[in-house]
Amino acid sequence: MARVKRGPVAKTRRRKVLKQAKGYFGSKHRLYKTAQEQLFHSGTYAYRDRKQNKRNFRRLWIIRINAACEQNDISYSRFINGLNKAGVEINRKMLAELAVSNPKAFSELVRMAKDGLTGKVKKEDVKVETKKEEVKPVVKKTEEKQEVKKEEVKPAKEDKPKKETKEDLNSKTVAELKEMAKAKNLTGYSTMKKADLIKELNK
Repeated sequence: MARVKRGPVAKTRRRKVLKQAKGYFGSKHRLYKTAQEQLFHSGTYAYRDRKQNKRNFRRLWIIRINAACEQNDISYSRFINGLNKAGVEINRKMLAELAVSNPKAFSELVRMAKDGLTGKVKKEDVKVETKKEEVKPVVKKTEEKQEVKKEEVKPAKEDKPKKETKEDLNSKTVAELKEMAKAKNLTGYSTMKKADLIKELNK
């Protein structure tokens, strides 16, 4: 049985691991064993922090909204409660963006939240108008039966055999010319030259 060498395969596998560990500190990007251990940990951290990231962003949005609410003399909890009572459905990501980039629009939302808290604006009073496209009824027209006229099949006219011109005869070989002379019952065609054959056929 032939000997199996694993050198190239093992080297490729280790090179792949070290490539993924590029940028790690110390031996974690140099030595295969420590690099592989670090990659296992990195995968665990990445999985965990993909979930953690959502919580971190929500916390950041709440901090920004709270800071803007303090400038408008209202607490964060009362602001969110007022928006819910007023029927304003805007998520925290959009509210945080408005608080940073458009303070005037955020102040208008604060006013609506305060009206919602006092009962001036209720969730039932807010009507969201959606444009409905008018659906026109489609009436299917009855297909009119069209009379199919039968085309008269005219008998094809028989083409009369055209007389071959001098140019056509010149393009043919001597053997073909002799066959034509034989068909026309010419005498002495077997000893004739090409020019004589053409002359006799053109008569």
